[in-house]
Amino acid sequence: MNTRRPRIFNNNKLKLGFFSPNCSGGMSVTKVPERWINSWDNNLELARLADEAGIEFLLPIARWVGYGGETDFHGDVLETVTWASGCLAHTSDLTVFATVHTAFIHPIVAAKQLATIDQMSHGRLGLNIVCGWNKPEYDAFGIDLPEKHSDRYRLGQEWFDVVKKLWSHPQRFDWNGEFFHLKGVHGAPPPYNGTPPLMNAAGSIEGRQFATQNVDFLFMVSLDPQASKDEVAAVKAQAASRGRNVGVFTLCHVVCRPTRKEAEAYYRYYAQEQADWEAVDNLMELQGLHSQSFPPEALRTMRNRFAAGHGSYPLIGDPDSIAKTLAKIPSAGFAGCTLSFVDYAKEFPYFRDEVMPRLEALGLREPYSHGK
Repeated sequence: MNTRRPRIFNNNKLKLGFFSPNCSGGMSVTKVPERWINSWDNNLELARLADEAGIEFLLPIARWVGYGGETDFHGDVLETVTWASGCLAHTSDLTVFATVHTAFIHPIVAAKQLATIDQMSHGRLGLNIVCGWNKPEYDAFGIDLPEKHSDRYRLGQEWFDVVKKLWSHPQRFDWNGEFFHLKGVHGAPPPYNGTPPLMNAAGSIEGRQFATQNVDFLFMVSLDPQASKDEVAAVKAQAASRGRNVGVFTLCHVVCRPTRKEAEAYYRYYAQEQADWEAVDNLMELQGLHSQSFPPEALRTMRNRFAAGHGSYPLIGDPDSIAKTLAKIPSAGFAGCTLSFVDYAKEFPYFRDEVMPRLEALGLREPYSHGK
């Protein structure tokens, strides 16, 4: 087994990733003409920028049906396993996650795909496991969405158990479970380093149980990082009770400009004046009906935040204020956060040049030299 550690396991107190660049619009439900175009060329540029800047990871959304509206938000999406393979082929240190729906992708196929990509990238692939919530996507596949979260996570657990055995069992085996009945299956080669970094987004009780039992990182929405301190501690305690260490990430959207006035003016422009409200309402309705990632009371008051960044935490201001706000995230117990921009590749270089050195000065990140 190779001993190379994926970048996401480094010692930075505030780890950073990009979220949803494989999806049209990214995380911004807006009609502005400069909104993110999720072309392969744009994703490749962003992957290279992230790799060279020391960003820890890229995390895609697996989306099969868009949210409509004037922009058909997330109607154009690059499939995540293929996308991860391409991003890894063109970078050298970056961790890149593939997001896989346990209800839609058979575990034998997923195990082989992921192990192959991890071998190709010398251990830089990550796996984000999704147990499902979005009913229109289940309808598209001709599959009934289980009403109970517990049913979705029982399937997810068995799916992952099959994948793990395919990665670790040297001989052919049969499997007779509740959801999968397999005969004479074999999974060689395994991933490059045993098991890749694992992530799961979870808000429900069942989701937290799954995450603290199986993955390295739990991904959760936070309306205010400091207010989530007890929730993060509870997740970590639950994992510790099982003899495990689970890091917790949250998600943020960014508008960073030389002055707060400029940042707030652009925020109003793209997230209020030019919001695609039909798509916002479709997204919020689906989240409220079929997901437990957001508290119901928050959904009623978060319409603008959904337009701005899919309900994520806002980082709006000048470089000093954004760095100070980001410092609240690890102080609340989070391992880090994902970032999104209206135009990732155009806006990130300013964040890289102005905010990241401030994070280093605050002791939250070590200076990074590409290739070290």
